[in-house]
Amino acid sequence: MNKLLSVLAISAMIASPSFASGDVGDVEAGAKVFKKCIVCHTIDGSTKKKSGPLLDGVFGRTAGTLEGYKYSKGMIAAGEGGLVWTEETMAQWLTKPRDLVKKNKMAFAGLKKEEDIKNVEAYLLTFSPDYVAEKSD
Repeated sequence: MNKLLSVLAISAMIASPSFASGDVGDVEAGAKVFKKCIVCHTIDGSTKKKSGPLLDGVFGRTAGTLEGYKYSKGMIAAGEGGLVWTEETMAQWLTKPRDLVKKNKMAFAGLKKEEDIKNVEAYLLTFSPDYVAEKSD
């Protein structure tokens, strides 16, 4: 049921005039690229502890604020400085995490292909239905 709601939410987002530019990636392709991330991150309500935070609801969330996860000082400072996860900030993060937040804990260097970045964003957006609903209004 949760997957169905996520698919409906992303469909509503894509149909929204604010997303009409065709700038949204492919959810299915994003799920495949996300396999690089699953080594450190959990998603879809998982309670398994990994080295990275749970990414459910990441869009619209202030960086460094997920309760129960021990963030780096750099990520906490970025959030305190106003960093919120949006399509734009996530694209910057996925491209080069260390360029967006100095001294963060993420070891991954980033994705090279813009298409992969857009696809991962589309996939992650399916786990942020509140953000998608807000953007669709």
